[in-house]
Amino acid sequence: MAFEAFLDEVGGLGKFQILQFVLILPSLMITVCQILLENFTAAIPHHRCWVHILDNATVSDNDTGLLSPDVLLRLSIPLDSNLKPEKCHRFLHPQWQLLHLNGTFPNMTDLDTEPCVDGWVFDHSLFSSTIVTEWDFVCDHQSQKPVAQSMFMAGMLVGGFIYGHLSDRFGRKLILRCCLLQLAISGTCAAFAPTFLIYCSLRFWSGCSAVAIVANNNMLIIEWTRSQSKAVMLTLIGCTFSMGQMMLGGLAFVFREWRTLQLVVSVPFFVFFLSSRWLMESARWLIITNKPDEGLKELKKVAHRNGMKNAEATLNMEGLRATMQEELEAAQTKTTVFDLFRTPNLRKRTCLLLFVRFAVTVPLYGISMNLQHFGSNIFLFQVIFGALATIARCLALVILNYKGRRPTQMFFLFLVGLSILANTFVPQEMQTLRVTLASVGISCIAAAVTSYCVHCDELMPTLLSAKAVGLDMMVIWFAATLAPLLMTLVVYLRSLPWIIYGVCPIFSGLVVLLLPETRNMPLFDTIQDVENK
Repeated sequence: MAFEAFLDEVGGLGKFQILQFVLILPSLMITVCQILLENFTAAIPHHRCWVHILDNATVSDNDTGLLSPDVLLRLSIPLDSNLKPEKCHRFLHPQWQLLHLNGTFPNMTDLDTEPCVDGWVFDHSLFSSTIVTEWDFVCDHQSQKPVAQSMFMAGMLVGGFIYGHLSDRFGRKLILRCCLLQLAISGTCAAFAPTFLIYCSLRFWSGCSAVAIVANNNMLIIEWTRSQSKAVMLTLIGCTFSMGQMMLGGLAFVFREWRTLQLVVSVPFFVFFLSSRWLMESARWLIITNKPDEGLKELKKVAHRNGMKNAEATLNMEGLRATMQEELEAAQTKTTVFDLFRTPNLRKRTCLLLFVRFAVTVPLYGISMNLQHFGSNIFLFQVIFGALATIARCLALVILNYKGRRPTQMFFLFLVGLSILANTFVPQEMQTLRVTLASVGISCIAAAVTSYCVHCDELMPTLLSAKAVGLDMMVIWFAATLAPLLMTLVVYLRSLPWIIYGVCPIFSGLVVLLLPETRNMPLFDTIQDVENK
């Protein structure tokens, strides 16, 4: 692209790009906290039915004072198959005859039970409160939890469509600033939501702005970076997401009450809104949208910050029009997302890439948003998974450069699927093995996503890259919306969601074989380049 020549003159990866990235980094990290927030604010603590003789403070000590709480619990709550108190049923009447069984366990199926008609008693040792304990989303109402998670993802799906169009029309910086303020307000209000319906509405609104914050921050970094450094910058952005995972684990460990945690990860966006005024608008976008004067002004600022003093002589309107004549003419030809499907080769690439993106996103959010499936210490899991993902992303960048795009993606995608499927058949008691397999899975997902981003960027023609990114983002958030909803399938088969999470990446690894290799290959600028490859 002709714009690359200007980037080389003003500095394609210098002091300005580093400062821009540092200014953007905190908002990206806290946005990741917002995306994965329900891991902690919607955590399900240990619970059992409320029982009169044990939990009613008005019961006289003379009635049960000679019996310990453990004994009263045994008289009131049946045991499940693991000989632990049932979570969703209690005896219809206290079973006093159980006092005389001397440690033996009777056949509970012969005793009359009933659901928890008087509510539940929750264990508050790990969390002071969550939306689950506040609105009793357990037992017959447990499907409400994945609904809450999906509302945020649904907001990201809608926001990706709306704000993606607005960003192309009004600029990356303006829409980013609006969305930072929107997320600050909606996130803060969610901390005070009086009902579940209001909470879901505010989380949906937060999701709409979160996707725009991620997308526009990424564009304000990538569109100021030369092509040779894009793979490195994409990897650094991925590492920022992993750092956000680790930060969330630490914040959730300190703030155990869900409203407080919600507030802590929302208020900083007011600060990010104020600091975003120092971000630089994309000169590439300004020039393409017939604002060359403003584009040149931004380029001169960047050249000054990068110490490129000799760039002033060539940064003028005549040089701009001469260098970017073809690009400016191409900008006059309006393109749409449908152009990705008009020609056979590009249509094939687009469909295959979108399938791979969907198949890798489903297990990514399936694991990331269901940490309790792997054990009780979810604070530590969040930090470990984030650290391992950071290492895996850097490893993927090295393998991409030596082995190519296709083999790298296939390797990591197969490992993702196999680790999830293997974990499905590991008993809950074998916590160490379960966490190990989950760590392998989340690490390989991070590496697979990094590999995909590099491959996709190299397969799409420059003329349609923005449209391809917008479509890609919609598929991401559709898959992210679907991933938590798949957990409702546990009512039919407990392992069914995890089998789906494991099969998806294995299929996508096979699909990668149908895509061309792009290592050390020239990039495509136009649709015709793709068709004539």
